[in-house]
Amino acid sequence: MNHYDCIVIGGGPAGLAATLTLGRARRNVAVFDNGTNRNRVTHASHGFLTRDGIKPHEFKAIGFRELQAYPSVSIFNNTIKEIKKDSETGLYVVYTDERQYQTENILLATGVQEKFSLPQIRDYYGKSLFSCPYCDGWELRDLPLAVIAENEAHAHHLAKLVFNWSKNLIVFTNGVEVSADIESDLMRNNIGIYTARIKHLHGNDGMLERIELETGEYITRKGGFVVPTFYRPNRFSEQLLCKTDEHHVIITDGVGRTSEKGIYTAGETEKLNPSSLLIAAAEGNRVATTINLDLTLDRF
Repeated sequence: MNHYDCIVIGGGPAGLAATLTLGRARRNVAVFDNGTNRNRVTHASHGFLTRDGIKPHEFKAIGFRELQAYPSVSIFNNTIKEIKKDSETGLYVVYTDERQYQTENILLATGVQEKFSLPQIRDYYGKSLFSCPYCDGWELRDLPLAVIAENEAHAHHLAKLVFNWSKNLIVFTNGVEVSADIESDLMRNNIGIYTARIKHLHGNDGMLERIELETGEYITRKGGFVVPTFYRPNRFSEQLLCKTDEHHVIITDGVGRTSEKGIYTAGETEKLNPSSLLIAAAEGNRVATTINLDLTLDRF
């Protein structure tokens, strides 16, 4: 059974940055990735200095290629099925379908995934409907846009943000009523609002054209932004007994250590919220220095 100083679960920007830092620190580290990164559905990633507009698969390919320069780094394209702690050795045992691996430390960096109350949004997501204006607002600037959100506070907040990129904006709450104050605030800025339920999204090849309401109305829109629900795609943090707060955010000491010795987290996994590539990569780097420090102090 292979033995590692640290196993990194997830090959997104947080996991790759952490693996790079640990590899450069001469740690015996393995990174596992199964290609289910959240941004795989989009054509381009934005906001990462020197990589603005890069395709997500190219970003990952560059990261994995850079890791190959470090002989203590192992890369596995596998899905981890289970993690157990060996009570006798104190080591963690990581299981895939084919093999088992031992490690002193684990970094959880699998990110989050989206869930939509309107399943049809998935057909347009990453092409003409997005969740982050900072990531994709520039490409949709000045177009007739929709904000789809089923919580009045979320709808109000997102509309105010998106208004920076396009003044041609309509809010859709899919059956949720909004307060008179919020409706007045939107209308004051010439932002339309429809509270009727959405019946169907119309378009071709992921490019939105019209939104059909249950009232029979059709509203022309060329793209927009939505508010998904985010969830962790696995239960590793629960299985490893990591403490969370009332919002299911993993409690850490601020530099990646969870409540369980040897278990660390970085990026979207910790916060249960989306993050930019740049921020996630920075958090991965920071947590890796924490892991290396703990290994150093344990062994010195």
